[in-house]
Amino acid sequence: MTVWDLLMRDWDNVDVNQIGRQPPLSSNKARSHFPRLKEATGIRYDRMLFFDDCNWGDHCGMVAAACKEDDSGVGVATLRTPRGLGEREWRMGLKNYAEQAASLN
Repeated sequence: MTVWDLLMRDWDNVDVNQIGRQPPLSSNKARSHFPRLKEATGIRYDRMLFFDDCNWGDHCGMVAAACKEDDSGVGVATLRTPRGLGEREWRMGLKNYAEQAASLN
């Protein structure tokens, strides 16, 4: 099984990946990537986790501020990873997500 097969298996072979900045995407992930992900998958913002390794802007801050659910007021759990995503960062992101999810219950 390839990584692509794994990514596609839960979405009935519909490509829900949102990578890059080519239209219809933009450099502002809060305006393009995440609304499209929510629409394509039906997953609420407060049930998403976003890791970002950008060194020149705070995409995590933009997404966390702009992509919130109306009923909960909670948005995407985020973690900046300017040195890349390693096991430590992965675990920290999962911990942040779990804490946020627990606060919704």
